[in-house]
Amino acid sequence: MPNAKVLEQKKAIVAELAQKMQDAKSGVLVDYKGISVAADTKLRKEMREAGVEYGVVKNTLTRFAANQVGFNELDPVLNGTTSLAMSMTDPVLPAKILNDFIKKNKNVIRIKAGFVEGKLIDEAGVVALAELPSREVLVAKVLGGFNAPITGFVGVLNANLRGLVVALNAVAEKKAAAGE
Repeated sequence: MPNAKVLEQKKAIVAELAQKMQDAKSGVLVDYKGISVAADTKLRKEMREAGVEYGVVKNTLTRFAANQVGFNELDPVLNGTTSLAMSMTDPVLPAKILNDFIKKNKNVIRIKAGFVEGKLIDEAGVVALAELPSREVLVAKVLGGFNAPITGFVGVLNANLRGLVVALNAVAEKKAAAGE
């Protein structure tokens, strides 16, 4: 049985982690077994530069925090080596960074599960989230979609005007030829 001081420290860690999980736009749980120190350092640097909180978490404390937030379904993945990447601002960033890292580093880490905006997602959901185009690309596609009908309408108007000009020119040439 841990002493009261250690128990209070663990309760504080759980409360802080639960608050972060609740406030985060997204988070991804990863099995980091097999990663080298150099690769881990590189990953941590990339996460830090992107503003993503990343660190090793104890499964038991994470389980308590997850249960406080209502993520009880994470229990089955909270075993073995576990690290957690969370973003307070961008729901896609942790998944994208980890997925890119896995592709570049021959699967030295494995995605266990994740959460986005308070909803749990499995490994496939995290990968699908990571594969989404960036926000800028999506906005450009939407604006392009809005622009396409207008472009088509202008093309039709131009074609009709061109046809009218050709017809008027033909009539003018016919009258000019008849009047000679």
